[in-house]
Amino acid sequence: WARFGIAAYRKYSSSGSGYPNISLSTPLPGIPKPVFASVDGQEKYETKITTLENGLKIASQNKFGQFCTVGILINSGSRHEAKYPSGIAQFLEKLAFSSTAQYGSKDEILLTLEKHGGICDCQTSRDTTMYAVSAEVKGLDTVVSLLSDAVLQPRLLDEEIEMTKMAVRFELEDLNMRPDPEPLLTEMIHAAAYRGNTVGLPRFCPADNVDKLDKTVLHSYLRNYYRPERMVLAGVGIEHEQLVDSARKYLLDAKPVWGTSPAANVDLSVAQYTGGIVKMEKDMSDVSLGPTPIPELTHIMIGLESCSFLEDDFIPFAVLNMMMGGGGSFSAGGPGKGMFTRLYLNVLNRHHWMYNATSYHHSYEDSGLLCIHASADPRQVREMVEIITREFIQMGGSAGEMELERAKTQLKSMLMMNLESRPVIFEDVGRQVLSTGKRKLPHELCHLISNVTASDIKKVTTKMLRSKPAVAALGDLTELPSYEHIQAALSSKDGRLPRIYRLFR
Repeated sequence: WARFGIAAYRKYSSSGSGYPNISLSTPLPGIPKPVFASVDGQEKYETKITTLENGLKIASQNKFGQFCTVGILINSGSRHEAKYPSGIAQFLEKLAFSSTAQYGSKDEILLTLEKHGGICDCQTSRDTTMYAVSAEVKGLDTVVSLLSDAVLQPRLLDEEIEMTKMAVRFELEDLNMRPDPEPLLTEMIHAAAYRGNTVGLPRFCPADNVDKLDKTVLHSYLRNYYRPERMVLAGVGIEHEQLVDSARKYLLDAKPVWGTSPAANVDLSVAQYTGGIVKMEKDMSDVSLGPTPIPELTHIMIGLESCSFLEDDFIPFAVLNMMMGGGGSFSAGGPGKGMFTRLYLNVLNRHHWMYNATSYHHSYEDSGLLCIHASADPRQVREMVEIITREFIQMGGSAGEMELERAKTQLKSMLMMNLESRPVIFEDVGRQVLSTGKRKLPHELCHLISNVTASDIKKVTTKMLRSKPAVAALGDLTELPSYEHIQAALSSKDGRLPRIYRLFR
């Protein structure tokens, strides 16, 4: 109809049939004045938080739609296993949503969720365990009841524990055989950076511990860590009052199956950054045999201590990580894919033999780690290490205005694009409320990112370069420089490794 109106208008106005010859930028006669949507305040989208009498926090964010994501986040992960056999977090992740007091099996839980178009998932990290359900808003009551049951009333039957042991063994085998060594390297760099404490404890169950974990050990751990004051019930896409009502009904007086005796063995230790090296000699020549086999590569990861996500320096570090960027040498795409980041411009574009150079930033409530992962042919390991150490030293120079603006814009767009998705908003709300008791909204974070200056980047880098390096090395390590040489390179002005004079090459 609109198209017909404009076509007719053009026809008549050009035919000189009485219509005035007006440009299309002026309103058409006889058409009602348009009403545009306005941004009426942020209050509709603010995260609402309520704390129940037992210490459980409830956080919710409204979002338009028929579906909601609701879950329980717990301040519990592999970093809390100092007084227990490592691997409990991985076991609990696999055992999640199995039989409970109310549901006889995992299938029963899945069938109940299916009635509301729902799915469930559990993920553990070094510091958080997350049980989540996405389902229709109408099924909220059932969802909260099911979550309460899955978290506080699991049966942990012998056959379920045996099945979990098999699944864990398979995952450990798979971890060592995967062509992508990134999960293994991340595990190694944490072990090197925080030797034997908190976030340096293994996230994957060591093979020797698989048979040590049983119902008694799990209950002892759950008694100390699965407590209401260490939990947040987070929801996205629902009314806050509805969520609070369901929580009062199912979580306020819920009695856990392991009893309600006071916590005795809670590990409150703060992460101690030690630095160090973890090496794994491994034959990588047959990692990917196929029509186009991946060539044999040696993988190196070098990291330095950054800061916790609670500190003000966290935002400049996030911008720095974005500015370093990087990726694989076969990543397709142009601007917007990070092709103008430093690791692309200075490393991958100049050294054709480098297969990968990527920057990562891991941050926790009491420490953090900024690292660069690189991979190349085993014969060029020494050169590759020197290229990475030089990049670290150059971070301490002044950042160009153009690259800094590009990194800030890229970080803001990544933040906003990720927060379009309901599960991501859920995780963001839950994690922030769990660690700080409140939530910074995206526009506040964007404001903080915009305020980062080149001197902020220089300040955080100077502080970071004072820490001892953490190094993880995987593959054929014949040409790997010693830890002392890597440390010397990171303390030098230009990042070069000390020269080695060999009589016989």
